[in-house]
Amino acid sequence: MKKGLSYTVVFSFLILCGPAVAVEIEKFEGDIDTGSRAEAVHLIPLLDEYGRKIFPDQHPVMPFSTRKSCGDCHDYATISKGWHFNSVDPNAKPGRVGHPWIFVDAETATQIPLSYRGWPGTYRPDELGLTAGVFIQLFGRQMPGGGAGEFETKEADEIVRRYVSGKLEVNCLACHSNHPGQDQAEYADQLNRLNFRWAATGACEFATVSGVAAKLPFGYDYLEPNMMPEAKQNAPSVVYNKNVFDDKNRVLFDIVKEVPNRRCYFCHSTKLLSDSALHSQQDVHLAAGLRCIDCHRNEIDHQITRGYESEFAQTANRLAITASCEGCHLGDETLPLPVEGRLGAPVPKHRGIPAVHFDKLTCTACHSGPWPDAKNLRVKTSIAHGLGTRDVDANDNALPHIISPVFAKDSEGKIGPHNLVWPAFWGILRDGKVSPAKYEIVRKAVITIISRKMTSEGNWAQLTGEQIKEALKSLSSAEALEGEVVYICGGEMHYLGDNGQLVSEEHNAAAPYLWPIAHDVRAAAQSLGVRRCQDCHATDAAFTFGEVAVDSPLVSDQNSVKVMTEFEDINHLYIKLFAFTFVFRPWLKAVALIASAILGAVLLLYALKALGRVTKFMVEKDSRKD
Repeated sequence: MKKGLSYTVVFSFLILCGPAVAVEIEKFEGDIDTGSRAEAVHLIPLLDEYGRKIFPDQHPVMPFSTRKSCGDCHDYATISKGWHFNSVDPNAKPGRVGHPWIFVDAETATQIPLSYRGWPGTYRPDELGLTAGVFIQLFGRQMPGGGAGEFETKEADEIVRRYVSGKLEVNCLACHSNHPGQDQAEYADQLNRLNFRWAATGACEFATVSGVAAKLPFGYDYLEPNMMPEAKQNAPSVVYNKNVFDDKNRVLFDIVKEVPNRRCYFCHSTKLLSDSALHSQQDVHLAAGLRCIDCHRNEIDHQITRGYESEFAQTANRLAITASCEGCHLGDETLPLPVEGRLGAPVPKHRGIPAVHFDKLTCTACHSGPWPDAKNLRVKTSIAHGLGTRDVDANDNALPHIISPVFAKDSEGKIGPHNLVWPAFWGILRDGKVSPAKYEIVRKAVITIISRKMTSEGNWAQLTGEQIKEALKSLSSAEALEGEVVYICGGEMHYLGDNGQLVSEEHNAAAPYLWPIAHDVRAAAQSLGVRRCQDCHATDAAFTFGEVAVDSPLVSDQNSVKVMTEFEDINHLYIKLFAFTFVFRPWLKAVALIASAILGAVLLLYALKALGRVTKFMVEKDSRKD
C-alpha cells in the first residue's frame, strides 16, 4: 500500500513538473549565450522549405529557406513573434502609435494610413480590400519578411496564389548579413514580382533569381515546371554561384549578431525636404559612434525596444528600462545598480529649468527633430516612400505628404515632436463611423473623373468641389457599397446633401494621424531653450505658433493652415498673453534691479543713521560714567 502510494506521488510530481522540464530543454544551440564575444562561423548547408539539402546543379534548383536553414540552430518560432514580424498577431501588444504604412494612389486622390496593429487613426489593409499578399507586394520592400507574408489567409484566390508565390519567411539576412552584396533593393524587386519564396535567395550575394511569379497561372507547380511548358518562360529560377559551396556542399554566410547600422537604414531613413543646410545634421548619438542597437535592443524573442518613456510599463520588456532617454541619461532609482551615464551618456543637470517642463514635455521636445520653423517642413521616409528601392519617385512632391515636426500631445499627455499625415480616402458612413470603401470599387468609379486633374509629378490632383461631387455621385451608384458615400480630405468629411449639393463638416475620421519622432537627436547646445526662454515663449515662436499646412487635393484647402497650439491642446489666447510677458521681462528685470538698488541704498542710509545714533548713545553713556 505504501509502495503504491509512493509511486503515485512520484508520478504526480513528474506530471506537474513535465511542462517546466519541457520548457527548460527547448534551447537551440545558436541561442545559447556562451559568454564569448567572438562571432560564430555560419558554415551551413542550404535547405529548401521542405528541409531538403540544396545542391547547385540539381533540377529544378530550389531557393533556400531561412526557416529551415537557420532554424536548425535558432528558434525560428520565437523569433517570428518579434516586433518586426508580429503586427498581424491579435495577441501582440501594439505599444504606442508608430509609423503607419501609407497606401497612396494619386489617380483616386487617396492617402490613407494602414496598420494591422489597430493604432487609433489607422485602418486594417483588409478594410481597403488589400489581401495579405497584395499588402506584402506593396510594402514588403521595407519589411524583413514574416508577419503578413506568413499570414494564414482565408481568401480562396490568395491561397492558390500563395502556392505559386510561396510564403515570405522571416529574412534573417535582411538584418544580420554583414556582406556588402546583400541587396535589399533586389529583395524589394522580388516581392514586386510576387517571388515570395525566392526573395531572400535573390537578395543574397551568391545567387541570382529570374522570373516573375505574378505572371504564372493558377495551378502552376514550381516543383514540376515541365507540366506547363507555356508558362516556363515566366517561372522563377535560381542560379547559385557554385564557388561558394565547399566540398561538403556547405555555404559560408557572413553573419553578425549585432546588426550594423546600414542594415537599419534601408527601412528607417528620413529625408528632410528643406533648402536650408542648417536643417541637415547627423544624430548626435551616431556622430559619437553609437549604433542603432545600443538603444534598440532585443533578446532572442526579438522584442526590440522602441525607447519611449512608458515602454516597460506597457510591454514588461526589461531591456526597455535603460533604453529610453531617461534610462541612459538619468538612470532608474528602482534598479539595484546605477545605470545613468550608460555608454558614456552625459548626465544632464538642467539648471534653471522650471520643473514643470519635465511634467509637460518629452525629452525629444527640446532635443529631437529639425529645429521648428514658422511653417512646417515635409519629410520623406523609407517606409512611406520606398527610399533605397529601384525606380523610386525622387520628386519632392511625391505622395504621401508627411509634415514635420508637429509639436503635439502624445498618449501620455506630454508635448513632443511628431510626424503628421492628413488622410484622404473614399469611405462609407454608417452609424456615425467612417470606414474605407474597397479600393477596386473606388478606382472603377472615380479614376476617370480625377485623372482629368492629374499633375505630372505624382502630386495631388487639383480637385474642385464639383469634381468631388461628381465622383461621389458615381461612387454612390456602385451596388456593392452599402451606406452613405463620403470623401475624407483636408480634415473634413464631404458628402452629398439632400439637395444634391456638396456638404462639408468636421469628422474624427478626417483628423490627421500623428506619430512621435525621436531622431535626429540634437546636441545639448542645439536644444530648444539654449538661447533663453524665447526659443519657445516668444510671441512668434514656432514651437507654439508655427503653422501646420492642411494637406489636401481639394484646391480650396491648399492654403489652409492650423496653428501648433491646436495640436498641443493649449488655449491660444492664454499662451499668447503668456508669451507677451516675456517681451517685458527684460524691462521688469531692469526695473527690479533698479528698485532693489534704490531700496538697498535707502536701507543702507537708515542703517548708517541707526549706527550713528547707537554710537552717540554709547559715547554719552560712557561720559556719564566718568
